[in-house]
Amino acid sequence: MQVLLANEYGFCFGVERAVEMVEKAIGEGQTVRALGPLIHNEQEMQRLAHEGVTTINAPVQIQRNETAVIRAHGVTPEVQRELEEKAGSVVDATCPFVTRVQKLASRAAAEDRHVIVVGSPDHPEMIGVHGYAPNHAFVIRDESEIHTLPRLRRPLVVSQTTIKAKTFFDTADAIRAKTDDTVEVINTICSATRDRQEAARALAGMVDAFYIIGGRHSSNSVKLLAVCKEQCEKSFLIETEAEIDAFDLIGVEKVGVTAGASTPKWLIDKVVKHLEGLG
Repeated sequence: MQVLLANEYGFCFGVERAVEMVEKAIGEGQTVRALGPLIHNEQEMQRLAHEGVTTINAPVQIQRNETAVIRAHGVTPEVQRELEEKAGSVVDATCPFVTRVQKLASRAAAEDRHVIVVGSPDHPEMIGVHGYAPNHAFVIRDESEIHTLPRLRRPLVVSQTTIKAKTFFDTADAIRAKTDDTVEVINTICSATRDRQEAARALAGMVDAFYIIGGRHSSNSVKLLAVCKEQCEKSFLIETEAEIDAFDLIGVEKVGVTAGASTPKWLIDKVVKHLEGLG
């Protein structure tokens, strides 16, 4: 059995940057506490926990002698201010791609425009972005939820950084059809997300089975699974090699592998080695 890796996979720039910032703080002897899981990968979070990183659920839990970390998904302005008031120092590890969406939403709100964000309303990134335009922003999953929007005022349409491109563009087109007002559409899907999805789609058409390594709460990993299933029905989202069922690989000659943006290389290597052993 041949194991093929997609051309793009694993840690994206934003996640790698966040992990490096946290490891730097640890190396400087700081007591590091992340507000929520730093990234959506349980195995990498366990590794960081062994290095001394703990997680808090609210700013009220931080102490003056501790360093608070804002994770890659970002937070609302109110939460950031509270962390800065309570912590000894704050490491802002918000992904620059997410920061861009936050700034676009804030600018549009200041101009009294509506902001439509295509994404999952309960995702941490979307909660943070909404906080930059609380009275002007609406988060919708796709075009099926457009009917919930009010009469739009010079709307700006942006996206969660990890959604499928087709979902974003289909929704943007439907919003254009809904209003006679000027609609500004800015594609804010992370370039790494787009590249990873395109690489997975290309490889999925060439293999008999496909494994996506990523957390079940990782938006981009779930989207990768959907993309792969379009080309390869036998596509599976796994967190570790222990979840691979050898029965699924009976008769499989080629198996593809990709990984979500929060999946570390050491974990990808373990899965690939395991698959090669099964072959």
